[in-house]
Amino acid sequence: MTSLKIAIADDHEVFRTGLRHVVKQLADDIEIVEAGSFDEALEQFGKEDHLDLILVDLFMPGPDRLAGVQALCDRFTEVPVVVVSMSDRASDVRQTINLGVRGYIPKTSSADIMLSALKLILSGGVYLPPNVLQARSLQQVGVMPADLAAVSGGAVSALTPRQREVLELVGQGKSNKEIANELGLADGTVKIHMTKIFKTLNVKNRMQAVLAVSRNHEEQVASP
Repeated sequence: MTSLKIAIADDHEVFRTGLRHVVKQLADDIEIVEAGSFDEALEQFGKEDHLDLILVDLFMPGPDRLAGVQALCDRFTEVPVVVVSMSDRASDVRQTINLGVRGYIPKTSSADIMLSALKLILSGGVYLPPNVLQARSLQQVGVMPADLAAVSGGAVSALTPRQREVLELVGQGKSNKEIANELGLADGTVKIHMTKIFKTLNVKNRMQAVLAVSRNHEEQVASP
């Protein structure tokens, strides 16, 4: 990537400075837009004609933190919204994932981990802390619908071979365009497959689809 415009919303200037240092390693030309509250983020980011990524803290002045994240996800539907927070509580991870964020990065993560996570998200993938991706942690976090057992078993096997190929590539962090190129499909065809995958798995977004794949894989490995 040679040019990116990234929005950072955090009410602590010290952390914004550190995050600026990290994101400037993502491309040769980086433009950064900043805000110190949810209200300011909605106003300032809304003035931009294009954004590649939005990084947001959970605990900022403004609306309830979940309402603030929801507002950003609803307003910028085509932009990956990523939570970067001091909190690593399972409840916060669960709630923000269900709002549609594309990643959850604890502020305690090293700069290298943050950089790798952001590269994955920009490539079309999703990121969660490694411990959350473990099968037991998934159950504790509760990020999947109530009928996850059905999702892990019958629903995944009900997918067509092509849908399974698409879903596997989603789990590898591939974007729709990359999936289309790899499978020799039109971009619109990949979008149709994704819509059907979401419906079959009873999930709302790519994040939940990836977690469904991870959970299904863990259960297969654990089976005698």
